[in-house]
Amino acid sequence: QVQLVESGGGLVQTGGSLRLSCTASGRTFSTLGYVMGWFRQAPGKEREFVARITWSGGSTYYADSVKGRFSISRDNAKNTVYLQMNSLKPEDAAVYYCAEGYGATTRRSEYAYWGQGTQVTVSS
Repeated sequence: QVQLVESGGGLVQTGGSLRLSCTASGRTFSTLGYVMGWFRQAPGKEREFVARITWSGGSTYYADSVKGRFSISRDNAKNTVYLQMNSLKPEDAAVYYCAEGYGATTRRSEYAYWGQGTQVTVSS
C-alpha cells in the first residue's frame, strides 16, 4: 500500500509562487511504468488533472491551463514529487492532490493511490 503525503499549500497573492511536495512511502514494488500526477479540485467543481511525471525517465505532461506556469519534477532518491507553481491566478485556487497511477494517463480513475490534499488559496 502506497501512502502519499502532500505539503506546501498556503495563501499567496496573484502572480506569486508556491511549491507543493508529495512524498510517497510504503512502496514494495518497482516504480517502472508508474506515474505521479497532480490534480486539483475547486469548490463545486470536479477534480481535474494538472500535471504528471513518470518515476522513470521523468517524462512530463501538463494541462493547457497551467502549461508554461507550472513545472512538475521528481526526486527518486527522496520518493518525492514537486509541483512548482508560478504566476498564480485566482482560478488556480483549489485543493491540490497528488496521486500515483500506472501508464501515461491523465484520467483520474486510473490513479490508484491519493494523498489527502493541500489547500492553495490565491488572493486577488
